[in-house]
Amino acid sequence: PCLLRMTSTAGIPEPACSCLKSEGHIVLGTRGSDLALAQTQIVAEKLRAAHPRLNIEKRVIKTTGDKRLELSLSGSLERGLFTKELEEALLAGSIHAAVHSLKDLPTERPDGLVFGAILKRADPSDVLVSKRRGGLAGLPIEACVATSSPRRKVQILLLREDLRIVEMRGNVPTRLRKLAADPSLDGILLAKAGLDRLGREVIPAGLHVAVVERILPAPGQGAIAVECRESDLESIELLRAVHHEATAICVAAERDFLRAQGGGCHVAIAAWATIEDGRLILRTFPPS
Repeated sequence: PCLLRMTSTAGIPEPACSCLKSEGHIVLGTRGSDLALAQTQIVAEKLRAAHPRLNIEKRVIKTTGDKRLELSLSGSLERGLFTKELEEALLAGSIHAAVHSLKDLPTERPDGLVFGAILKRADPSDVLVSKRRGGLAGLPIEACVATSSPRRKVQILLLREDLRIVEMRGNVPTRLRKLAADPSLDGILLAKAGLDRLGREVIPAGLHVAVVERILPAPGQGAIAVECRESDLESIELLRAVHHEATAICVAAERDFLRAQGGGCHVAIAAWATIEDGRLILRTFPPS
């Protein structure tokens, strides 16, 4: 691991003043997937807890990644597959804030947009959902495992080089149903945070979930980011109440590593930062 001295870097702009209206209105833009809607609900609930009189509206916006399911994440060079249209809506002023899975956001963002908040991170682990108990060790020789992530593919093959890896896209419930229905598939790899946010009821009967040890997550995995316009000081101030500074420090380090590697979701890059005894510890793949 790389050991770095911890510095404060939330990336949240200071508002010109802290005065807010007694009542406010905020429009949250989101993708329409079950997971995106669940994450937007988390943001909305935290905002309501902090600002009980706030009027919150949710607006679903389809992204390129949602429309073009034929695109391979490993082969596509398009950046912002799941974020571009949300950011365009922000810049156009049709929404006040956009809710993202932070791992989907390119490290280079449009001028005029900032993070209004990064929520406290959930467990960033990857899990194997399979038809057998025992996790990775319980898979038969030459088992077929699905993932759309080059990062997961490379790391899982380092642990089990015999596995056959196939690509699978679609939202989480759809992928789980495909696994349950396809006799040629033995398992799929998913983010634990997403599965937890959807609830275990989305897992079909007969499937088993196990954390995959020794696989590092994608930079920002498990974190929800809320993006807004840099000039929208009132939304920035509203969102400040749900911001988690320690998470922001950790994911900033992970995204700095990703930026230095010149990568995105089509490259096998992993990073996981934690704060331990006042130090920021950054574990990376490939090791730096």
